Amino acid sequence: MGFWNHFSTDIGIDLGTCNTLIYVRGKGIVVDEPSVVAVEKGTKRVVAVGSEAKRMLWKTPGNITAIRPLSDGVIADIDSTEKMIKYFISKVIPRHQLFRSTRMKIGIPSCITQVERRAVIEAALKAGAKEVEVIEESKAAAIGAKIPINEPAGHMVCDIGGGTTEVSVISLGGMVVTTSIRVGGDKFDEAIVRHVLSVHNLKIGQQTAERLKKEIGNAASAPDKAIEKMEIRGNDAITGLPRRLEIDSVEVREALKEPVAQIIDEIKRTLGRTPPELAADIVERGIVMTGGGSMLKGLPKLISKETGVPVILVEKPLECVAVGAGLAFDLFKDMSSGRSIYDNLND
Repeated sequence: MGFWNHFSTDIGIDLGTCNTLIYVRGKGIVVDEPSVVAVEKGTKRVVAVGSEAKRMLWKTPGNITAIRPLSDGVIADIDSTEKMIKYFISKVIPRHQLFRSTRMKIGIPSCITQVERRAVIEAALKAGAKEVEVIEESKAAAIGAKIPINEPAGHMVCDIGGGTTEVSVISLGGMVVTTSIRVGGDKFDEAIVRHVLSVHNLKIGQQTAERLKKEIGNAASAPDKAIEKMEIRGNDAITGLPRRLEIDSVEVREALKEPVAQIIDEIKRTLGRTPPELAADIVERGIVMTGGGSMLKGLPKLISKETGVPVILVEKPLECVAVGAGLAFDLFKDMSSGRSIYDNLND
């Protein structure tokens, strides 16, 4: 029997502030594109979505607006979000299949409100899903990272996304402690933009800051690594004229200190609220790090040093939430049946 002939298509979505990833059961990750939509002003007609739209960000002519429909992990523009989901889904699922039986499970930060949660579900239903459920990002990330969350043992997951960081302790399939802050990869970029402006009087865009972060950014110095340098271009804040500047990895680390410290504080707070028995498990098993923000060089090492707990960066940090959301259909019984993950332990 072919894949598309199955009774239903199960889809896991990581609807991220920076990137949207879609996992289809039996196919793996089928979409990994920036969460950007370019629309025509007035008509609201979609001109481009994803990678093509990101290239237009901050570079569009007057009649086209490139927007990021999600901000700090939540939907800022429901109409554009719906169009974006619809576009990505149409790339991987034939239209006739979509309207038969498509179930979507979407990873969301635990800090969002009921109204924001409803907006996510509404956007997915309008995009064509027959059934939509949401799952906390750190729980989805834990499933995607192959952590045995059904066990009666404590597992700590730190998922650093573009808009939010979620830190959770999971045991027996449930969230024992979970905290979420609106600090992530975007705040790293903003910190770099602010630093370059205040120290060098140079205005740079967020894409330049992102490139700096990825290429020479770091949270802790590596003793055996030479100081890296990179040339950037921007506008002089005083003259307004274009100017070049060479910046090094030490300076980027300095710029990132504040958002990095906020994440470490959140991890320490979560550890402090963890029951002693589960905390003992975490000290033994370590903190599992997922999400694109966790790929900042030296960050796992710094967190381990600050907390005294081993830190494990998963193999594919960016994919964990989408994969976990998709796999959660197998792990959890349908919510509509009123059964929980604990029922699976007795099946």
